[in-house]
Amino acid sequence: MPSIDFIRNIQKKDKKTFFKDFENSQKAQVNHFEYENSNKVSDDSRPLIADFTEYSPLHNGHFHCMKTAKSKIPNGLFVAIVPGLFERSGRGLPYILHRNVRSEIAIAVGADIVVEGPPMGIMGSGQYSLCLTKMFQALNTDFIPRGYRPFDAYEKILEKISLGHGIAPKPYKIVDMDTNEVIYNGKLEEDNYVIVSFSKSLKKIGFDFKDKFIFVPRIEGVSGTLIRKACSLNDLESVKFMLPSETIRILEREINADRAPLHDLRLDEYIIDSANNLSFDDLIKLNFFNDKLANELINQREIKPFESVSEIENSIFYGFSSHFKNRVLSILETRINADTISEYINNYPSTVRVLNYKNEKVLNEFKEKVFFNDKIFVNNIEVL
Repeated sequence: MPSIDFIRNIQKKDKKTFFKDFENSQKAQVNHFEYENSNKVSDDSRPLIADFTEYSPLHNGHFHCMKTAKSKIPNGLFVAIVPGLFERSGRGLPYILHRNVRSEIAIAVGADIVVEGPPMGIMGSGQYSLCLTKMFQALNTDFIPRGYRPFDAYEKILEKISLGHGIAPKPYKIVDMDTNEVIYNGKLEEDNYVIVSFSKSLKKIGFDFKDKFIFVPRIEGVSGTLIRKACSLNDLESVKFMLPSETIRILEREINADRAPLHDLRLDEYIIDSANNLSFDDLIKLNFFNDKLANELINQREIKPFESVSEIENSIFYGFSSHFKNRVLSILETRINADTISEYINNYPSTVRVLNYKNEKVLNEFKEKVFFNDKIFVNNIEVL
C-alpha cells in the first residue's frame, strides 16, 4: 500500500506544476487568440485521433474504443489525453494509478502519444469539458472517438452531433443549440452526457466537429466498481478477463512496489485543516464554494471541530451533480481558488505536456501536427 508521504509528494509536486503552468500562461497571454502560421504541415501528415480517457486503469472497454478508432482510421496518429494534475478524476475521486503509469499502459496497448489532460478533480464538469475541447483544438484534432451506451433516442442526438450541431445538456432535457429543438426529455448517464457536453463546449470555442466524432458502443462485461475493489484487495485474478494483459502486468508491478492502488487514499490532514481553519472569506474564494457551503462548514466546526473527512463529507449538501461532495473534498485538499481556476481555463493549454510516446518518429509527427498547421493555439510542447 502506498504511504501517505508518497501521496503528499505527488500533491506537492503537482501544486508546484499547476502554479508554474498558471504563471507561464499569464506571461504568454495566449488566451486562445490563435495566430496564423506561415509554416504548413506536410501533405502526407497523418490524421490525428485524440481520445480523452482517464484509464483508471485502462480496461477492455478503453482498449475496444482505441482499436475501433484505429481500425476506422488505419493511418491515424492516436493521441490519448490522460488527466491530470492532483490525480483526481472528474468525479473528484483519486485515480488508481499515477498518470505517468497510466500513460505507460496506454503506449503498451497501442497509443502513439499520451498528453496530460486538465486537473479534472478540482473542476466542475463544464469547466473540464471546456479544457478538454480546447485541447482537441490545440492538437488540431481530426477525429474524436467516444464510447457510449446505446438507446433509441440517443441515436438522434448522435446524428445531430455528427452534423456539427452543439447539443446542450440542461436539467432533465437535451436541446439542439442550432435549432433550439428539445431532442430528448430526461437525464443522460455519464458516458452519454460527456459526449453532448463536448459538443456544447466545441461549439462554444468555434471548433468545427462535423463528422469528427467516432461513436463506439460500449462493450459489456466490464465493471469499474469491481476493478477498483479488486485493486484494493490485490485480487486482480478476479477481474483478469476485464483487463488487457499489459494493464495487469504494470498494475501488479506498481502494487508490489507500493505505488498503487491510490484510489482509497487522500490527504485527510489537508482536508480537515482546510475545513477547520480557513476563514469564511478564504472558503468562498475556493472553486465550488458559495456562502451557503462556507457557512455550513463554519457552523459545524463551531459546534465541534472536524476530526475526520467523513464528518466533513456529511456537512456538505448535495449539489446538482452526484459527484459534488468528492469534488469539494478535492478542493479542500488542494486549496485552489475559483478565480485562479477560471484564469487557468482561459489560457488552457498554453503548454502541451507529453507524458509518453511510442518513438521519436511519432513524437516529431505529433509536433509537426501541432506547430505546423494553419493555426497555432499553444506556446510550447514539453516532453517528460
